Amino acid sequence: MSTTNIFTPFSEEELMPKEEKLEVIKKGKQFSIGIPKETCLNERRTCITPDAVQVLVQHGHEIIVESGAGQGSFFTDLQYSESGAIITKDPKEAFSQDLILKINPPTDEEIDYFKPNTYLVSALQINLRDKDYFMKLAEKKVNAIAFEFIADEYKQLALVRLIGEIAGTVSILYASELLALSNGLMLGGITGVRPTEVVVLGAGIVGEFATKAAIGLGASVKVFDNSLSKLRRLHTLVDSRVPTSIIDPKELSKSLRRADVVIGALPRLNMQPIVTEEMVCKMKKGSVIIDIAIDYGKVVETSELTTMEDPYIIKHGVIHCGLPNLTSKMPRTTTKAISNFFLSYILNYDVEGGFENMLIRKNEMKQSLYMYKGRHTKKVICDRFGLTYHDINLLIF
Repeated sequence: MSTTNIFTPFSEEELMPKEEKLEVIKKGKQFSIGIPKETCLNERRTCITPDAVQVLVQHGHEIIVESGAGQGSFFTDLQYSESGAIITKDPKEAFSQDLILKINPPTDEEIDYFKPNTYLVSALQINLRDKDYFMKLAEKKVNAIAFEFIADEYKQLALVRLIGEIAGTVSILYASELLALSNGLMLGGITGVRPTEVVVLGAGIVGEFATKAAIGLGASVKVFDNSLSKLRRLHTLVDSRVPTSIIDPKELSKSLRRADVVIGALPRLNMQPIVTEEMVCKMKKGSVIIDIAIDYGKVVETSELTTMEDPYIIKHGVIHCGLPNLTSKMPRTTTKAISNFFLSYILNYDVEGGFENMLIRKNEMKQSLYMYKGRHTKKVICDRFGLTYHDINLLIF
């Protein structure tokens, strides 16, 4: 028997069959997402646009949208259904999904629709809540995440920043409208006419965008804040064109007397207002105050919570606007911005293997929860409402 040598560039070991290795794609559990219609504060914003629904449906999620949920933002039920959402007329169905995306916190009636272990993502507006709200939510054993606490990997409050950018710009646009209504002044500067004076209290994101909008219209702007680093940052951003000051009552009072518009953009949780009633009394008649952070504590003592039907009140001859949902005046833009955020937020969880895996792995995810399976996990809330505090790190290992 003759043997022939066959030439091969491979060694005998390399020619041996080996087990096949398949790529394992890490995928989170697909879940159903409920988008209920907003029922309070004349809310016109919603969390998800039809375009975002299409992407989520393609990733295997089931989206249940309550009929009319997008109406305030000029999105129709037909647009949602064509994007792959299931339209329901029953709010109970929208509230009984694995994840509920809402703008405003749920009402008592809406909390009754929840099933245990649901994830609720909504704004909290802590100044408008009471102890009963948290107790009722706890009874349902839900996991609750607040817009105000959602942070990214850089520990920045991503969604607060996004809404703050819109709120800052809208505050100036709406102040312009109110100023024209009260004394016929145009907010800005015109050749040969003294520019209107704007005082911005707070040099954070809202204050920054309010300042940029006011400068853009040609107004004369002055910014107050107790943080030198925030003032320095703002100074750099607007090319040092804006005078800034630490909140000194004497200096503030002097600026308020000359001001046509005052924008309150400093959250004052459990703190005294900065602008006293006495300061307001000395302001010009027909001037405008917009207290943006009213749902997180008053900046102006005379401010009151207002609604979309009655957006302002007049005290001491000064117009006061205390809308907690000011960005709802520009609902479509705000909805698009929030939707873009939530689209990446949810798809990120898919990649990481779902909500539970993210809770174990990511510290910023833990910090965004104010309730985990019915237990109160945010110290600032527990201290304010006298609730039992549970450390999230001891609940999730």
